[in-house]
Amino acid sequence: MINVGVVGIGYWGPNLVRNFHSNPGTKVTKCCDIKPDRLHVINATYPSIETSLDYRDLTDDPDTDLIVICTPVRNHYEIAKRALQTGKHVLIEKPMTSDSSHAEELLNIAEQKNLRIFTDHTFVYTGAVSKIQELIKSGEIGDIYYFDSVRVNLGLFQHDINVLWDLAPHDISIMHFILEKKPESVIATGIAHLNNGLENMAYLTFYYPDNVIGHIHVNWLSPVKVRETLIAGTKKMIVWDDNQPTEKVKIYDKGIDVMDNSDQVYKMLIQYRTGDMHCPKIDTTEALVNEVEQIVDSLNNNKKSISGGIEGLIV
Repeated sequence: MINVGVVGIGYWGPNLVRNFHSNPGTKVTKCCDIKPDRLHVINATYPSIETSLDYRDLTDDPDTDLIVICTPVRNHYEIAKRALQTGKHVLIEKPMTSDSSHAEELLNIAEQKNLRIFTDHTFVYTGAVSKIQELIKSGEIGDIYYFDSVRVNLGLFQHDINVLWDLAPHDISIMHFILEKKPESVIATGIAHLNNGLENMAYLTFYYPDNVIGHIHVNWLSPVKVRETLIAGTKKMIVWDDNQPTEKVKIYDKGIDVMDNSDQVYKMLIQYRTGDMHCPKIDTTEALVNEVEQIVDSLNNNKKSISGGIEGLIV
């Protein structure tokens, strides 16, 4: 049985408490938050879980095996470092840290103490992303041309990180997971329309080997909520609309064929190809169920996680 302590019971923390509480291989023993009213909710829902206002009550508890960190990004490094130093594995909400040097330091501590770091890249555990990776690995889509993602909505404005740090880790982790490539360069542009100096809309462009390009658009100031990704290959194209209740992933047998032509005026001809569209069956298991299962398997059987500390550092 893996004893779990959860630090931060705000927006995302209760979801992790619920899933670790439900898994037969884990037991949530303690929760911490700086706001007592949040802890009152935990006490009412899970009477067996102890609560505290000080995260050190969790990190310093010798009976706790795994610390789950769901706090603002500025606190990730401090809490994770203490947890590792006291012999605990850690699961850190995305992004892993606010500075890559801090992520590297945490990885070094974990290696020295033979501990594991997990990063909460939730989307890589969804049925949609698993299916997309499967399609690309099988060769059905062909060689990839581009990955183009839009993640926009009205709010939720953060107070310590900009929109890129808040939303883009989702898409970067997805892109890294399915492309399995390292970009040669990255360009990021953004703008802050408020006086807090935090960009509320941003664009990222990734240049990969073999002429592959990735593009991510994130925005807190959109009149509509859009969660859409386009992936084009030499054989087929994928549209993933995460807002759809069903048929989230659609595969289009569309593309172009380039043909040589002896006519010097039209030396290269583009022939358009249009075929069928189909929607593959997608596993509808909640992503956090799969994530917790893999964490348990990783800790009990010494298996590599698909969203470990290395993946957190890469993002």
